[in-house]
Amino acid sequence: MARKTFFSFHFERDAWRAGQVRNSGLLMGDKAGFIDKAQWEEVKRNGNAAIEKWIDKQLEGTSTTVVLIGSETAGRKYINYEIEQSAKRGNGLLGIYIHNVRTQNFETDTKGKNPFDDWYRTINGRKVYFSEVYPTYDWVMHDGRSNLGKWIEEAARKAKR
Repeated sequence: MARKTFFSFHFERDAWRAGQVRNSGLLMGDKAGFIDKAQWEEVKRNGNAAIEKWIDKQLEGTSTTVVLIGSETAGRKYINYEIEQSAKRGNGLLGIYIHNVRTQNFETDTKGKNPFDDWYRTINGRKVYFSEVYPTYDWVMHDGRSNLGKWIEEAARKAKR
């Protein structure tokens, strides 16, 4: 079953790597969360409220959110907003490290911090970090090309979506 999935990533730094995931050919239908540079620049020019409105619109109807983790993903304002809104909507969440995906110049990057380490819920008086609940994978080491559909389906099932 194809899932409408939102992809969260640091656009300026990781658009090429995110494109490799997007173009892996495993997802059918609408790939919410991707925007071309010209559109992104226009959305950014309209300010914070416009960006958050765009994110909210892209999240409509999604069952899962995939956070593509590059070297500078964690702690970014809009990545945090996307994670927060996805959790509020009850989306299944998962992270995929993309630092080992080669750029058009055949370069890899340093591994970034898991953004799920910054988020928690308090359950029975205990902080339960998102990183304890939501899985992360490495696109290259865990063969994302073959497994992305399974990972998304598992995250949706776990979230009862």
